[in-house]
Amino acid sequence: MGAAVFWGCAAIAFGPAAALVLLTVAAEPLRVIVLVAGAFFWLLSLLAASLLWFVSVQLSGREDAALLLLGAAAAVLLQELSRFACFKMLKKADEGLATLSEDGQSPISLRQMAYVSGLSFGIISGVFSITNILADSAGPGTVGIHGDSPYYFITSAFLTMALVLLHTFWGIIFFDACERRRAGGLGLVVGSHLLTSGLTFLNPWYEATVGPILILTLCTGLWAFGTAGGSFRNVLKCLSCKQQPEGQVMLCSALQVPPEE
Repeated sequence: MGAAVFWGCAAIAFGPAAALVLLTVAAEPLRVIVLVAGAFFWLLSLLAASLLWFVSVQLSGREDAALLLLGAAAAVLLQELSRFACFKMLKKADEGLATLSEDGQSPISLRQMAYVSGLSFGIISGVFSITNILADSAGPGTVGIHGDSPYYFITSAFLTMALVLLHTFWGIIFFDACERRRAGGLGLVVGSHLLTSGLTFLNPWYEATVGPILILTLCTGLWAFGTAGGSFRNVLKCLSCKQQPEGQVMLCSALQVPPEE
């Protein structure tokens, strides 16, 4: 039973991320490099948050709920600061790649970098948030035996999946806002990140946590889809599986037989 819970929760938490990596990242070396770079910047934010927490505990001599809330908020702000540093580095890398290319264009666009870096932020964040939970889910023991909620593991898996997707969407929106210098977009990303982190403090009242976070994930995904240039028309074209040769449209008049002279 423990193995089934472990693999089931792992598949829920990292299944969508693994599919995205295999289908959109693994075959492109530059995207793999961006993926690793994004994970490195998130780890830097984790290191800074850990040092800040250690110093705060040592100076205050306590670990109450108020200090925990402040620590979570500081960790969110440090993550977004690291995302901005990642944007600046990738922006410089994009300009350098464009200079080195023969046609003057970078082989990877800034939007692709935003997507891959956001995905890497989500994956590494999810790994650190659920690793210990997955280790406990493998057993021995039975969750809820002392009257606690039996949905702890599966709820944690869905929250981790939402966090991975949210970081992916936040990366797209954040990079676009930085590129266009839109302070409103940056504020909404930071605000939604703080809201998501704050909602987790309502656990184990899972009805007030899972539902709002999944709704926020859906809304943020639609926002990121529109920011990346997506539209409902493009979705219909994708589902119809119709491809135009070399991006050109063939008119019906071009298929008519020319008149005889």
